[in-house]
Amino acid sequence: MSSDTEAKKPVSIKGNASSPEHGDVQHGSADELLVSLGYTPELARNRSTLQVAFMSFVLASIPYGLATTLYYPLVGGGPVTIIWGWLAVSLIILCVAASLGEITSVYPTAGGVYYQTFMLAPPKWKHIAAWTCGWLYVIGNVTITLAVNFGTTLFLVGCVNVFENADGEGVLAGEPYQVFLIFLGITLLCNAVSSLGNRWLPILDTFAVFWTFAGVIAIIACVLAIAKEGRRDAAFVFTHFEVNSGWTPGWSFFVGLLQAAYATSSTGMIISMCEEVREPATQVPKAMVLTICLNTLAGLLFMIPLVFVLPDIQGLILLAQPVPAIIQSAVGNSGGAFALLIPLLVLALICGIGCTTATSRCIYAFARDGAIPGSKWWKQINHSLDVPLNAMMLSMVVEIVLGAIYFGSSAAFNAFSGVGVIALTASYAIPIVVSMIDGRKAVKTANFNLGVLGWFCNIVSTCWSLLAIPLFCMPTTVPVVDPTTMNYASVVFVGFTGIAAVWYFAWGRKHYTGPPM
Repeated sequence: MSSDTEAKKPVSIKGNASSPEHGDVQHGSADELLVSLGYTPELARNRSTLQVAFMSFVLASIPYGLATTLYYPLVGGGPVTIIWGWLAVSLIILCVAASLGEITSVYPTAGGVYYQTFMLAPPKWKHIAAWTCGWLYVIGNVTITLAVNFGTTLFLVGCVNVFENADGEGVLAGEPYQVFLIFLGITLLCNAVSSLGNRWLPILDTFAVFWTFAGVIAIIACVLAIAKEGRRDAAFVFTHFEVNSGWTPGWSFFVGLLQAAYATSSTGMIISMCEEVREPATQVPKAMVLTICLNTLAGLLFMIPLVFVLPDIQGLILLAQPVPAIIQSAVGNSGGAFALLIPLLVLALICGIGCTTATSRCIYAFARDGAIPGSKWWKQINHSLDVPLNAMMLSMVVEIVLGAIYFGSSAAFNAFSGVGVIALTASYAIPIVVSMIDGRKAVKTANFNLGVLGWFCNIVSTCWSLLAIPLFCMPTTVPVVDPTTMNYASVVFVGFTGIAAVWYFAWGRKHYTGPPM
């Protein structure tokens, strides 16, 4: 018993990555650390520091994430919410990333925040705390991946509709069955690439970074240089506040933050890749924090030029996807606008592949501890592909079933993105709160230590979670006169939570033992 207890003490492994010969030592050290935490290494460690940073960047895919959700800040407050809302949320998420990074440097496993919660919580309630966190983490991963693929679908429809027929209407009607079939195709494509091309995904992530910056530079250069309908002045871009949501101005600003929260919600998803990283205790925390800094700048670089060429807001808020219309208005040509949108569409697909990959690892990690019905199937690794294929297929099926909600509600994307943000934000907060309750004892010797900033970052992260959970259950606009436009995030969230609760009382309460001790 004493040896088991000793193995569970926070472990830190430091090393020098300067020489190729040291690579095998790093690999072995990382696997030894994983064994000390109670798990058998099953996945290949094929990602370097830069590659894990690139994947973290891809999971957020900031230009794409901000483009598909621009509607929310437009109705929530216009330019002020777009620019300053993004900056404010990015600074908050930087605190979240730093807080999670600190804990991850002590417990770097694919179980992520779920495993961390179990290890940090007092024995009396560690099982229920880990169960709750784990299910929130799984729900968040699945629904945010669903939101990415569904957002790509809606964005593609908007891009195609920069071309108009003789009546001035978009060439693609976007009927529910059309949207669903496109979504189905995108989901199948992302799963196929993630499962069959696992060994090449680090290369794809590297390509995505350079592709993103090349695409953003092309967009901002063209829209600012051409600006067919003129340019706004700086006062409009940075100070204009226009509420079109029906909420009171202050609350409207906060509701409009869904765009920024959605784009940064993947912050902790990269933790699920810890068992495929050569030095997870140091690489993953650094990648999380540095990616937020990079994403903040990339977001400003992308959005500020768009706001300078922003057409009439009253016309834009009638569209589900305003960005294609903004770019078309700026360049004055449908073909040119579509060409500029191609980089965002490609990035959207790469983002979907990255989210699919991370989600499969999350489900696999939770299943190997017996917390998901049918765990014996979902915890299996397909060694020929070197991926948890069954877990990936489970995620895909759930996403497709939930995607059918669009037939009943045109606000399905709002629900998916809202649930993803709520669940992930709550799951990130749990280990942070537990660590604070314990006086931050476990992270005092962490490789990635925040020092005096630790308490500040932890408190900011917790306050953000308390705000985000009720905030993103709210409808974007009020009053809600059409049930199909209601935000059903709370309904989907409660439904998933109900499944988790029923499974806990039916099976978990007596049989769930948590991660190996």
